Amino acid sequence: MTLVWRHLPRALGLVTSPRTPKPHPSMSRVSWTSVTKFSLHTKPRMPPCDFTPERYQSLAYDHVLEIHKRHLSPVATAYFQKPLLLHQGHMEWLFDSEGNRYLDFFSGIVTVSVGHCHPKVSAVAQKQLGRLWHTSAVFFHPPMHEYAKELSALLPEPLKVIFLTNSGSEANDLAMLMARAHSNNMDIISFRGAYHGCSPYTLGLTNVGTFKMELPGGIGCQSTMCPDVFRGPWGGSHCRDSPVQTTRKCSCAPDCCQARDEYIEQFKDTLNTSVAKSLAGFFAEPIQGVNGVVQYPKGFLKEAFKLVRERGGVCIADEVQTGFGRLGSHFWGFQTHDVLPDIVTMAKGIGNGFPMAAVVTTPEIAQSLAKCLLHFNTFGGNPMACAIGSAVLEVIKEENLQKNSQEVGTYMLLKFAKLRDEFEIVGDVRGKGLMIGIEMVQDKESRKPLPREEVNQIHEDCKRLGLLVGRGGIFSQTFRIAPPMCITKPEADFAVDVFRSALIQHMERRAK
Repeated sequence: MTLVWRHLPRALGLVTSPRTPKPHPSMSRVSWTSVTKFSLHTKPRMPPCDFTPERYQSLAYDHVLEIHKRHLSPVATAYFQKPLLLHQGHMEWLFDSEGNRYLDFFSGIVTVSVGHCHPKVSAVAQKQLGRLWHTSAVFFHPPMHEYAKELSALLPEPLKVIFLTNSGSEANDLAMLMARAHSNNMDIISFRGAYHGCSPYTLGLTNVGTFKMELPGGIGCQSTMCPDVFRGPWGGSHCRDSPVQTTRKCSCAPDCCQARDEYIEQFKDTLNTSVAKSLAGFFAEPIQGVNGVVQYPKGFLKEAFKLVRERGGVCIADEVQTGFGRLGSHFWGFQTHDVLPDIVTMAKGIGNGFPMAAVVTTPEIAQSLAKCLLHFNTFGGNPMACAIGSAVLEVIKEENLQKNSQEVGTYMLLKFAKLRDEFEIVGDVRGKGLMIGIEMVQDKESRKPLPREEVNQIHEDCKRLGLLVGRGGIFSQTFRIAPPMCITKPEADFAVDVFRSALIQHMERRAK
């Protein structure tokens, strides 16, 4: 398909012509008004919302900025030139202090699973708050045991022993300890581009440059090549488990993935050169989140798990972003790879935004930890978290949110893929269910990342038009789409229209 923006000067009317220009077929929404003055886009209409937020009556915006500058972390993490001051949320919607409404397509970094302030979850939280707010695990309470029973039923044998914690970093930290306690080995492998947390231990597993420090930390952790079929040296149009494949040519036979085999050779090279002969473990996200929704070749994790176990190591699936039905086809991301991990870590969507996480493992590995450590967590498994966790599981089941993730996610993914065919700067569209990545490039041939300042501009335009999306990738070049699992197809249409409008506006700026 001809890419519209390769002929942008003519499309924008910058090439003189005695006649009124005709729109390109792929610009069916364009409004042409005259030879010299017209608009290539109209503002997409936001879907209706039957919720009215309370009037904002708290701190003035400038005062918030002042407090933040003086008393909060100096690390620059806020999105946008003028950071959003959010006031209220309802399901897939967010409202700022000025009363503006936004469609939330990032879910507080892939954390709000069933919807902001979901009525059922909120009611359960309020009821539990008035009954028993906190007691540590030295005492028993029904919410913890009810939740443990419900969660364990969703995992295959022998993954039946649950350690409740408060965050994904904490869960992965504990999983590292378990792997070492069980194997009596030290070395742990993770992918380049992986994000497994920001605690002193897990920083060794996290292989994104902005999280690396000059100070030593995460001893015994080694990185291996990420089997990225878009940006890596191997990969093609049949390699990943997604309705949308990369446009790279694929030389794979029907029953043999060449990219998988090449990346496995790189994994073997890591085993043979960078770690001890006996391993503690291997961490993998079923789909990389912070790195921009990166997917591996089909069959890669199955072979990698086999190699790790031959070295005495355990295999850990980090489901912090991929779990609880977000991928649509399965409840857990590891199931999409046809593997059975030894340890599964989970957080974020587990509590719909309430601080909660868990590590699930086998009785054997749990006993290995118990023999060498009196593990205790003051807030892990507290009554509030467990009551909320149970409510989240109920809502996912009652409202068929896993099925909704599959149907709406696939629908939206295919619509975003059309933008890749239309715009030269959209290099790749990928993902599964409601976890989607849109990677921006300077051009499709080189696949060089689009400069950060240009990606920033597109990001700002999406926000201005009422859509909040995330960012990811080593160069912050990938837009991350991960809305609450309750979204609808009309809202997906709006998101695609907004993104297309933002791309058109960006190409207008480029032309000038």
